[in-house]
Amino acid sequence: MAITRSRSAAGRGSYLAIAAFAVVYLVGAVYWPRPLWVAGAYLATSMICFALYAIDKRRARFGAWRVSEGTLLFWGFIGGWPGAIVAQQVLRHKTQKKNFRAVFWATVALNVGLFVAASSPAVDRLTTHAVQTIVSR
Repeated sequence: MAITRSRSAAGRGSYLAIAAFAVVYLVGAVYWPRPLWVAGAYLATSMICFALYAIDKRRARFGAWRVSEGTLLFWGFIGGWPGAIVAQQVLRHKTQKKNFRAVFWATVALNVGLFVAASSPAVDRLTTHAVQTIVSR
């Protein structure tokens, strides 16, 4: 007997990714503070991404010119993926396209990986060293 997850269970799992990122962000902020604009950038790109999903959903219903998947994935990759997850679940949009979902989750993983790497003290030290090297020349 195959075990299948319901659509609502899969949606709850998607929301878990947002909660996990929030924990990583907040715990990281305790040890390696980051500028407030970083949180603002995630919020702004998430709102734009949600709006793009809503526009695409509406256009799909009316057979109009669609927002490209590349555009949706790009906005998710640059930080709008929390808004994309909410849009996917609330609007029930792009939840059945397996290829899209696979690429989407790869962009989420890449964004979070880059965020963690950029937030680490090692990258901060490398950046400081590079700037000092350039300035001292």
